[in-house]
Amino acid sequence: MLAFAASRAARGPRKRGLFRMANKDDRLPDNAAGKWFVDSSCIDCDVCRTTAPNNFKANEDEGYSFVSKQPENPEETSQCEEAKASCPVEAIGDDGA
Repeated sequence: MLAFAASRAARGPRKRGLFRMANKDDRLPDNAAGKWFVDSSCIDCDVCRTTAPNNFKANEDEGYSFVSKQPENPEETSQCEEAKASCPVEAIGDDGA
C-alpha cells in the first residue's frame, strides 16, 4: 500500500481535462486483461462500480477499483463508457490491449 500511495503522490495534483488521462503504463495489477483498465490514480469513489457493476469491483484492502471483467456486449460497453466519462480523476482508460 505504501508504494501505491507514493506512486500516486509522486505524480502530483491532477486537473480534469487539462492534461490528465488514464495511463495504460500505470494500470493496476488487478485489472482483467484487455482494452479497459483503471490506473493507480483511482480514489475508489464507487462511481464506476455503480455505473458498470458487472465490470468493476473494489480492492478494499488497497483502496481502489479495477476492471474485473472486460465488457462482453454493447450494454456493458456503454456502461463502461459512462463510467469513464464520470470518473472524477480520469482513472479509467480504454486504450489498453
